[in-house]
Formats: sequence, structure tokens, C-alpha cells
Amino acid sequence: MSEEKAPKDAVSEEALKKAAEFVAAEEGVTNHLRGLLGAAVTAFAIGVSLFHLYAAYDIVQTQTLRPVHVACILILTFCLFPVSRAFRNRIMPWDWAMAAAAVAIVVYMIRGGDDFTDRASLPNDTDVLVGALFIFLVLEAARRTSGWIMPAVAIGFILYAVFGPSLPPPWTHRGYGIDRLVGHLYMTLEGIFGTAVDVSSTLIILFTIYGAFLQQSGAGKFFIDFSFAAMGGKPSSSGRTVVLASFLLGGPSGSGVATTVTLGSVAWPMLKKIGYPGDAAGGMLAAGGLGAILSPPVLGAAAFLIAEFLKISYLDVIRMAVIPTILYYLALLTMVELDVRQYSRDVGSVAAGPSLGEISRRYWFHFLSLIAIIGFMLAGFSATMAVFWSTVIAFAVSFFRRETAIVPPKLIRALADGSIGVLNAATTCAAAGIIVGVVTLTGLGLKFSSIAIDLAGGSLVLTAVYTALIVWIVGLAVPVTASYIICAVIAAPALIKLGVPDFAAHMFIFYYAVLSEVSPPTALSPFAAAAITGADPYRTTLQSWKYTMPAFITPFMFVLDPKGVGLLLTLPKGGDWMDIVWISFVAAAGIATFAGSLKNRFLTETTKVERGLLVLAGLLLCFPAPLDAAMNLFTSWDVPYPHAIGLGLAILVAAMQWPRRRAGAHLAA
Repeated sequence: MSEEKAPKDAVSEEALKKAAEFVAAEEGVTNHLRGLLGAAVTAFAIGVSLFHLYAAYDIVQTQTLRPVHVACILILTFCLFPVSRAFRNRIMPWDWAMAAAAVAIVVYMIRGGDDFTDRASLPNDTDVLVGALFIFLVLEAARRTSGWIMPAVAIGFILYAVFGPSLPPPWTHRGYGIDRLVGHLYMTLEGIFGTAVDVSSTLIILFTIYGAFLQQSGAGKFFIDFSFAAMGGKPSSSGRTVVLASFLLGGPSGSGVATTVTLGSVAWPMLKKIGYPGDAAGGMLAAGGLGAILSPPVLGAAAFLIAEFLKISYLDVIRMAVIPTILYYLALLTMVELDVRQYSRDVGSVAAGPSLGEISRRYWFHFLSLIAIIGFMLAGFSATMAVFWSTVIAFAVSFFRRETAIVPPKLIRALADGSIGVLNAATTCAAAGIIVGVVTLTGLGLKFSSIAIDLAGGSLVLTAVYTALIVWIVGLAVPVTASYIICAVIAAPALIKLGVPDFAAHMFIFYYAVLSEVSPPTALSPFAAAAITGADPYRTTLQSWKYTMPAFITPFMFVLDPKGVGLLLTLPKGGDWMDIVWISFVAAAGIATFAGSLKNRFLTETTKVERGLLVLAGLLLCFPAPLDAAMNLFTSWDVPYPHAIGLGLAILVAAMQWPRRRAGAHLAA
């Protein structure tokens, strides 16, 4: 690929190193092993990737694939993630012992066959001892990769299952002994080896391998260069470039923090040059990185779980994500356009490098595998086979140019990175299986939904608000994948019980789980962006909230407005295309008005009255159903539907500002 690139000298090595620490905080602190030991671990990681590629092509039985997958993940975790920083970059005796125990326990499970699973409700003493040890290994692996909070939450659920009779109403339940609990979590496909591990072993790891192949072929650099070439040349182009590049780069990666760091190292010097302060630039970069978890065709790991929980194809999940993703980036782009008048200085060209035509002519083939994923699924392939063949295509087309070819050294790195990159998500899925197992065993999901509905007085509006707060709070403590799984089993039933379609309830939870990524105290993406820009991390977090907030009002439309469900593109399964077009337009208008109120600028700088009108307009546009119900007085007077009121208020503000805008343009001239 061309050696020409955007200037990045303003980002110091120290800043990049500090930003990398936040990536490590999300993905865990890893050992850097050298010599024969490092080669052996790399060889094992390659073997894990090859095994899963084989399992995708030639189906391996579920009873074998899931335990083997977890065993492989545990071995790699204990070898690559130290028990603490003090033991980094070496494998200690207890690491070997835990890795060996994981292998022995899974072998014991597989060799037990049907007899093993048949005695799940009445396990013998050996089963209980082995199962308890395995639960400990899973929790320890999750602690090493994502911190102590996820294991603590899982232990809390275990205690809930054991001490049910001692709990106060309405949380009381019959309680379960250790033998019954261990049998359910370890010896069935409803606990550790349940839905989450199934998705991890069949989809998440394959997409991680695919992303590693794209990275080794230079596709990531191409997506950034393509964005700079497409948007370059004007002072405002840097912000627009962040929006486009975050989508192209984030789609294949599915990691918000990694996308933020990669993009920030290139874009920050340009943003600084045109006048962006560090906190605003960092907020924009973090918001762009957040889009990586929302963007088709890959989305984040939690999106694969949506398909499995709802028993739908992954193509349906991608279809549901299309319009919300467009609205998210529309919100970000709107905020960027409003930034132009606030921050941009006329500094001439802000991007240097190959032209769009030149870079497209040289490296167009990087788009092929992304398109192929959708193409294969439209042709009837499963998501597993679609990503398998797309990985093959990514490997094959890399040889179109010498500098992008995945030659043997790159191939080794891609295969190793593929399995190593999944460790964080896979251990989270295994630990989350403990939580899901407890919920299914105790019936906590239905109990919690009844409590939530009673607390909300049967109101769908309040239940949705409570659910959003619960997801947000849980997301502050655990990764997106874990917060989605936890809330999908305990909070989604409440929304569904009140008549919300199951897919809308799950997408609502997914989006608010993602929103927690830019919320303190675990706001890793804004903190990583602040490390690059040198700004205050908490001010950067507030800026990232400002950039993302307009788009995250739209999930309420999924659950509060019957027509708003159309944003999830449920057609052609039912509904009216005109409803989808109208509600999408209304949502876009609501996003634009909210963006104007947040940036204190619409056509020009807003007054307090105009800002208040914009907020009200956004509420009317994005929450039409509950407001319509709450405004019976107005509807009884035959006042137009709140959509029309919201649009009218937005037009009124534009009319109020138009003379000032013209006067300002005249003075500038």
C-alpha cells in the first residue's frame, strides 16, 4: 500500500502507549512470550483457529465442540493472561496446573458420554468436585481477561440460587443445593456450555479470525486511507473522515476501543490543526469508535447472541441494524457539521496522499470479502459458512498486490491472532453462561419482569426507562457482551410481557449496553481517546456523551411506538414500507433537532428559547406514542399528531434563525 499517509507526528509514542493500555484494559493484560515457549503458544493458537475453521466446514457435534472450545480458550487464557501484573511475561506453575486441569475436566466430560449428561440432576461426588473446579477455572479466566467484576456478578447469581429460601419477598425461591447447581451449570447445555458458548464457538471466533486476516492484508489501513481520500481537501473534511473511517474500520473489527485508538492516531493531528480542542476531538473519536459495535456486517459479539436468543438468522440481525446504524452515523455527522462553524479554521487542504481514484484502483479488492458476507447469506448460506468463505476470499484476494499478500509469516500471525483475539469475548460468554444457567434454573427472568412491571405500575414508558437504566448500570461494570446477556435474560421479558416484539426488546437492550461503553467509570473508548489528544478524560467522556446522545434516543422508538418497530426493518415479514420511510424521516429529524440543542447551534447559534424549542421538538419526534397518550387534552382538541408538532417547532426555530444567519453571512462577505 502507498507509503503516503496522513500526518501523525503530533501523536507521541508515549500517548499511543498510554492509549494501548486502555485497549489492554478492555482485552486484558497479556504475556509477551519469547523463544520456544512463545513459539509453542503461537503454534497452539494456530491450531485452535484451524480447528474452528475445520469445525465450520465439517460440522463437529455440539456436545464435543462447545467443551473443546472452552478448554482451548482456558488453556490460551492461562498461558497468555497472568494471574497479576507481577507475574507478567512468564507462565507460572499454577498457570500450567490450571491449563492441565481444564483439559482433564473436559476429557472427563466428553468420555462420560450420555451417561454423564443423564445424571445432571443427580450428579455423583466426583461430578460435583470436578464441576465446581471447572466453574472456578471459568471465573478465574474471566477475571484475568476482563477484571474482577464479571466473576463477582456470577458469584452473586450463584449465591442467589443457593440462598433463595432466605431471601426477602418477592425474591424468595426454593433454593438449590451445590450438587444440583453444579450439575445444571456444568453437565447440561443450559449453563456454561449454553447459548453464549455456542455462539462463541461457532460465530464469534470465526469473525475474529476473519478480522485478523483483514488486518494482516492491510485492509484496515486501506479503509482509513480511502476515507481520507474521499473526504479530504477542506477544513471540515477531518470530522467527516472520522465518521466514514469509523464505519469502514469499525465494521470488520467490532471493537470500539481498538477503532478509537487506530483512528485517533491518524486523525488527531488533523483535527488539532483545524481548531478542535482535545476533549471535543476525543469525544468525536470515541463516538466514532463506538459505531464499530453497531455497524454491519460484523457488529459486536453481542449481535451474534441476539440471533441465537431469538432463533433467527444473523442476516436478520444485520437487516435490523441497518437503519439504526444509519441514524447513528447521521447523528454523528450532524454534530460534525455543526462543529465546522464552531471549531474549523481555514487552513487549506488538511489531507495529503493518493487520490480517491488511485487508492480505489489499487486496493478495491479489500471490499470484496465484506460484500461476500452479505452475498453468501442472501444466497442461503449460514452465517458460519458465510464468514468461513469470506475469510477464504480475504486470503485469496490479498495476493492481488504484492504488499497486501498474506504470505506465510502473515498467515501465521493471522491464525494466531484470530484465536487470541477472541479470548476476552469467549471467557465472558463462558462466565455469562453461569448467570444464564442460574436464571433458567430459578426462573429469575420471569420474577424480575413481574417486579419491574409492578414497580412501573404497568406502564410501558416507565418499564422502558427502568430497563434502559438497568442496562446502563450493568454496562458500567461489565463488557458489552456480558451486559447484553445479563439483561437479555432478566430485563427483556418485562418489555416482551408488555407487548413489545421480542426482537425490538433485544435490540433496545443491545443499544443501551453499547451506550455504556462511553459512560464513566469504565468509559474505555473516551479514556483512550483522551490519552491520544492529551485532554482530560472525564471532559472527553462528557463530549462523547454529547456526540452519541442524539442517536441513542431512537431505541425508545423501537419499543414505544408501534410504527417505530419499522426502524428495525422487519419487512417483508410484515408492515408497511411507507411506515418505515416516514418513521425513519421523523427519527432523522428528531436527531437533527437534538443535535442542534446539544451543540447550541442550528442554522446559527441558538438562544435559550430556541434551544428549549429544539429539545421539545426532538422529544415530540422521537417519543410520539407515549406523548400522544399523555397529551389527551391536546388530542381531544384535534391538534395534529405529535410528529407534526415536532416538525412544526423545528421549522419555527429555522425560521427564527434564518434572518440572523443571512445577516451573519452578509457581514462575513
